[in-house]
Amino acid sequence: MTGANPTVPASRPALSGWRDWREWPESLAGLWRRSLRFRTVLVTLALTALAILIACIWMALAIQNDLFDSRKDQVLADAGRATSQAQAALNSAVVQGDPVQIETLMNSVRAILAQQASTNSISVARMDDAPSALAPPDFASGALDTDEGLVTDGLRAAVRSNPQQWWQSVALPTADGRVVPGIVVGQQLQFPVVGSYELYVAYDLGSAPQTLGFIQGMLWVVGLGLVVLIGAISWFVLRSVTTPIGEAAETSAKLASGDLAVRLQVHGEDELATLGRSFNAMADSIESQIKELADLSLVQQRFVSDVSHELRTPLTTIRLASDMLNDRRDDFDPATARAAELLHAQVQRFETLLTDLLEISRYDAGSVQLELEPTSLAHLAEDVVASMSQLADQHGTDVRLVAPGGYSPVDMDPRRVRRVVRNLLGNAIEHGEGRPIVLTVDSNQRAVALSVRDYGLGMSADDVERVFDRFWRADPSRKRTIGGTGLGLSIALGDAKLHGGELAVWSELGRGTNFVLTLPRRAGVDPSPSPIPVDPADGGDDALDALGLTQPIEIATDASGGRAASGPTPRSTP
Repeated sequence: MTGANPTVPASRPALSGWRDWREWPESLAGLWRRSLRFRTVLVTLALTALAILIACIWMALAIQNDLFDSRKDQVLADAGRATSQAQAALNSAVVQGDPVQIETLMNSVRAILAQQASTNSISVARMDDAPSALAPPDFASGALDTDEGLVTDGLRAAVRSNPQQWWQSVALPTADGRVVPGIVVGQQLQFPVVGSYELYVAYDLGSAPQTLGFIQGMLWVVGLGLVVLIGAISWFVLRSVTTPIGEAAETSAKLASGDLAVRLQVHGEDELATLGRSFNAMADSIESQIKELADLSLVQQRFVSDVSHELRTPLTTIRLASDMLNDRRDDFDPATARAAELLHAQVQRFETLLTDLLEISRYDAGSVQLELEPTSLAHLAEDVVASMSQLADQHGTDVRLVAPGGYSPVDMDPRRVRRVVRNLLGNAIEHGEGRPIVLTVDSNQRAVALSVRDYGLGMSADDVERVFDRFWRADPSRKRTIGGTGLGLSIALGDAKLHGGELAVWSELGRGTNFVLTLPRRAGVDPSPSPIPVDPADGGDDALDALGLTQPIEIATDASGGRAASGPTPRSTP
């Protein structure tokens, strides 16, 4: 059993290597998309290799043809020279019909051919097949002696029919049994007294393929070397170009992340240096403008904070006076009593606005601190619903709480979360057109969430993008009924982000609005995905019918340009 254990880990590296090999195409594809240097060098190498391949093939074919032609011309010239020397010796000889003298002349011709020709494969044969006592016998040497089939019938017929020089490519056997390319050259010899003879000389061209193979091999080696050299040069040149571009991209990323002091190092006077100086000038301008805006923002924050604090004391005095007048309004005449009542309401609204401004100034200054306590979001939502039941009754709105989760305590600032829920619920009551409002609380392992869903007028896509802006209202012509300041959603978004969570919104004209507050269970944990989807799953008439409504609200435009609701009168369901 112990002998089998070492074999188990031995197979893992091979399997891992196989998996790595299968991931190569994806890695190369990613590198192709990301790296300009890799992509350019690869394209350059491919095109260079293709060009060199075509050039090498063309040069190899040209050299092969030229080498054969030059070797053929050399062979024909050599055979012609030997034949001319032999024919000259025959023409200068004086023969009287003595067989011995004729034999001696034939031996002399044989010696001349062996001396003048650069091959030992020679064959001389009498053209006339009739017997003659004076004609010297035929002779052959070398390959022509061992293989009579080298001289084909076609070549023999051509030599006999015409005294000019003829040649033919043949496969020439060698002494070691190999076959090499060769050429057989044929021509006539005019022998005195006895008539014409056929002369054939065979040449070995075996050195030509070796020469051609050497040249082709050198071409491929040089071509491969050129590809590698061009690739290295391309890599070096591209590196000198892409490295500054990469540094510029990295510096831009640092600048975008807030590091305003980062700059490019500029060397030389070329185009890249000009780009670097232009980039640094742009960065200097951006830094100065951002610092100027930051100073202006700081001045604005201090102004808002100082004004808000300075208004506290006179506002307190005014509120005490308005409270006193409001308490004694029954003693006044109707007009004065109404004025005292309005004064009291507006002083309260002004105090709320001042409180929100102070809170916003704390957010801008970064001085907000959380007071965390283990709190059940479901119980907190239940308390908020109970505290706002009177306001809901005044608007004829039925508020329902659905809490399948969210009961376990989570560390949060209950005062801020309660403020967020009150703000969302108050907006839903004001804009819900008297239709039911559903609060949903749920949770998962990462987060707890609360959604406030109303079935009122809803908002357009452009309104949804600006819903968290300060002092922004979707419909300026619409009157506020609960004294909002226009800062509630902005503060609610800040409270959510301060907890490490998020506040998202979905809305559609005629279908209502859904706000979802998501808080992490533990600090530093990403709360995504939220336990409650932002886009509600109820979707359309079915959900409205389930809530006791007959159809969604239809949006029309009134004469003043604002939005107005039309359709059946909403009713509250028990």
